[in-house]
Amino acid sequence: MDPTPLTVDTINPKVLKCEYAVRGEVVTIAQRLQQELKDKPGSHPFDEILYCNIGNPQSLGQLPITFFREVLALCDHPSLLDKSETSGLFSVDSIERAWKILDQIPGRATGAYSHSQGISGLRDAIASGIEARDGFPSDPNDIFLTDGASPAVHMMMQLLIRSESDGILCPIPQYPLYSASIALHGGTLVPYYLDEATGWGLEVSELKKQLDSAKSNGVSVRALVVINPGNPTGQVLSEENQRQIVEFCKKEGLVLLADEVYQENIYVPEKQFHSFKKVARSMGYGQEDIALVSFQSVSKGYYGECGKRGGYMEVTGFAANIREQIYKVSSVNLCSNISGQILASLVMNPPKIGDESYQSYCAERDGILSSLARRAKILEDAFNSLEGVTCNKAEGAMYLFPRIRLPRKAIKAAGAANTAPDAFYCKRLLNATGVVVVPGSGFGQVPETWHFRCTILPQEDKIPAVASRLTEFHKGFMDEFRD
Repeated sequence: MDPTPLTVDTINPKVLKCEYAVRGEVVTIAQRLQQELKDKPGSHPFDEILYCNIGNPQSLGQLPITFFREVLALCDHPSLLDKSETSGLFSVDSIERAWKILDQIPGRATGAYSHSQGISGLRDAIASGIEARDGFPSDPNDIFLTDGASPAVHMMMQLLIRSESDGILCPIPQYPLYSASIALHGGTLVPYYLDEATGWGLEVSELKKQLDSAKSNGVSVRALVVINPGNPTGQVLSEENQRQIVEFCKKEGLVLLADEVYQENIYVPEKQFHSFKKVARSMGYGQEDIALVSFQSVSKGYYGECGKRGGYMEVTGFAANIREQIYKVSSVNLCSNISGQILASLVMNPPKIGDESYQSYCAERDGILSSLARRAKILEDAFNSLEGVTCNKAEGAMYLFPRIRLPRKAIKAAGAANTAPDAFYCKRLLNATGVVVVPGSGFGQVPETWHFRCTILPQEDKIPAVASRLTEFHKGFMDEFRD
C-alpha cells in the first residue's frame, strides 16, 4: 500500500490547473528577499521590498476611514456605548450608527452567526445605498453578503458550470480570480480580447466572434464577465458601450457578471461610473428581461479594508427556484463575517451632509482618491518614458498594465530559463530593485505581447522611488539584452 495517501498525481486535477499569479512565484521570491533583508541588512542592493503586486492599500500605509472604524469598534465592544467618556472619543453620528446597527443584530452580538444572506437591516441599508446611487429600486432580498467579492464569484461559477462544455466569457487581460474559479469548478474560459490600441476597448463584435467560435467547438457559453473599472487594465467603460453589452447579453441569453468593485476609483473627469443594473433599468429592462449579478467589495475604493473581508452580490433576473439554490449554497457557509457585513453597509451608506463626521469623512475620502490619481499619473508618465514601453492611461481602478517590447535576446534568455519573457523581466526587476510587479502572462494577453501589472498603491512619497528604480533597471536590462 502506498504510504503517501496524497500526491500531485492523485489530487483533484482542477486544483493543479488553477493558477493565481497575483500571489505567484514573483511574490514568493519577494517574501524570501524580505526575510533576507531582515536577517542580514545590506545583503541586497535595496533596503526594502516595494509591493506593487496586489490591491492591498492598508498594507502599504493607507489609513482606514475614521467613521467606519469608529462604528466597527463600538459594534464589536458595545459596552463602550454605556461609558460617559465615549461621547468625547467618538463622533455623535458614529455612536448613533452603532446603536442602529446593534439593534438590527440579534442579541447585539457581532460574534454570533447571522442569516445566511446577511443581517436583514444591513441588507436594507445596502439596498437603499444602491437605490441612491442608481436612481432605481433595489430589493434587500436580492443582496447576498459575502466575505469579499471573491466567494460571490465562486458561488456563481458553482451555479453556472456543470462540466467542461460550459463556458464563461472573460476579458483578456483579466483578474486571475476568474480563470482560477472557472478552472476549479471545471468549466472553460472563453476569452475575449480587450483592444489595447483603443485604451483597452471592449468591442461587442469581439464578444460575438468569441461566442460563435466557442459554440462551434461545442461549448455552451453561460455568462459574460465584465470588469468595470478594469483590472488589470484600469479603463472605465462608457455608458453607450455598457448599453451595447447589456443588449448583447439579452439577445444571446447570457448571465451578465458585473465586477464593479472599483466603482469609487475613477481618476479622469471625462469618465464616471455607471452600474450595469442602472444601465439595464434605464434601457427599460427589468427583472424578467436580463439575468444580472453585480459584485461589490469593501477591499477597494477609498476604504481598502481588504482584511475585513466584506462584500456582496446583488442578484437580479433569476427565477425563485434558482434563488432558492443560491440561498442553499450560501447556507452551506453559514454566513459571512459580521465585521465585513457592517463595513459593506457603511461603504454603501457613508456619512451624509449634516452629520458630524461628514466633513472629516469627505476630507479623508477625497485625499485618498486625489493622491491615487496623482500616483497613477506619475507612474504612467514614467512607464511611457522607458524605451520600448507603452502604457495606457489609468482611468480607474488601482493598476497600470504597461506593454514591454522585449529584445529577442531577452526572450531567448527567458526560454533558456524555462520562464515566460515577462516573468523573466519581473524577476530580474525584483532581484535588482526590490520592486514587486506581476507578469502580464498571469492575466492573459494577446500572444507574443508582454506586459506587467503595477499597482498605484505605495504611499505617494514612495512613488518617485518606484519610478526611479524601475527606470534605472529598465535601461540596464535593455542595454544587457540589446539585439
